[in-house]
Amino acid sequence: MKRLRITAALVAALAAVPAWGQAPPVSATHEGTPPAGKAGGTSVAAKAPAPARAASATLSKANKAREGGDLEGAIGLYRQVVKVSPRQIDAWWYLGTSLYDLERWGDARAAFDHVVRLDKNNGAALAFRGLCTFRQGQYVEALDDLQRARALGVSGNPEVGSVARFHAGLAMTRLSRFEPALNTIGEFALEGNDSPQIIEALGVATLRMPLLPSELPPEKREMVMMAGRGSYFMAMRLAPAARTAFEELALRYPDVPNVHYAFGIFLMSEDADRALKEFERELSVQPAHAPSHIQMAFEYIRRADYASARRHAKDAVTLAPTDFIAHRLIGQIELETGDTQAAIASLEQSRRLEPNSPTVYFTLAKAYARAGRDADAEKARAEFTRLDRLSRLQRNGVTAVGGMTP
Repeated sequence: MKRLRITAALVAALAAVPAWGQAPPVSATHEGTPPAGKAGGTSVAAKAPAPARAASATLSKANKAREGGDLEGAIGLYRQVVKVSPRQIDAWWYLGTSLYDLERWGDARAAFDHVVRLDKNNGAALAFRGLCTFRQGQYVEALDDLQRARALGVSGNPEVGSVARFHAGLAMTRLSRFEPALNTIGEFALEGNDSPQIIEALGVATLRMPLLPSELPPEKREMVMMAGRGSYFMAMRLAPAARTAFEELALRYPDVPNVHYAFGIFLMSEDADRALKEFERELSVQPAHAPSHIQMAFEYIRRADYASARRHAKDAVTLAPTDFIAHRLIGQIELETGDTQAAIASLEQSRRLEPNSPTVYFTLAKAYARAGRDADAEKARAEFTRLDRLSRLQRNGVTAVGGMTP
């Protein structure tokens, strides 16, 4: 079967999302892909030294081989080019994409490493390197590249950007970063994408399962799809449909971890009293479920019921002592109840646990200002502004889907 090119893969069913267990459907062998590198181009002046002229001729042969579908032949020729001209960015790029198409992830990643070294702001190369790293199971490193690619943008390659964004969401889920995963995958829902792959990915994140969809046991797929539909409707602001989906999920799977929690997250903006009951039900299923305590603390802070908020926030810290949000909540409660020094101590602990959370710096700036530490307050405000801008770049300004976020 003819290899799918990137545009064909996107037009088919799902806009840059692969079938599980298959390679991401990005083939960069189509024309117009190479980035505008700063370190070299495909043309060589007629008066260039003989090795450079030979490299140019070899590059032309490699391009023709690639365009004709002879990827193995093209790879050998591109390797000849970069051996003679190691700063030839187009050769490194096409070497990487050819290897990627053959699913030779390690070699492809090494080629994209060279592209990034030659042009550190090349979003497309970072995206491809992140996709290769994802396929190697190195999700932390993959997520870093995929998020950097998104912040920089993938100029001229929106399809590659979509693939990278989707795999960033999958990596977040695999790393138990469920709220950011829901935000990221939920963006596809906001674009009207209700493909089975999107629904399934949403469902896995909604039920807080640190798995790739390809790792999901078959007997859990129906439940996951129900949860995903609820989150899809939630992202689309279709509250009645979302409520129906989550109610059905809770009725059919009342004893499954995170089902009541997911329903409670939805209810937070619709029926906060019932949301609290769902979080209590989740705690009956999972007594050590810190996220339920965290969400209940958020709600009680909103109601200015600081005694109840403190109880749940302290339970969250006990259950999850390295959860920076739990410490931040304690700090916020102390600040609201007038114990500024205790608030600063808790917020600084939250910052140590997660130095890249804008909200921690926002609350810490308030605490420093209240304590009369004006210089520290100004530094915290500046860091909040920097991190908030970075967060918006990475999230593209899309409203959160997965409950209260950092």
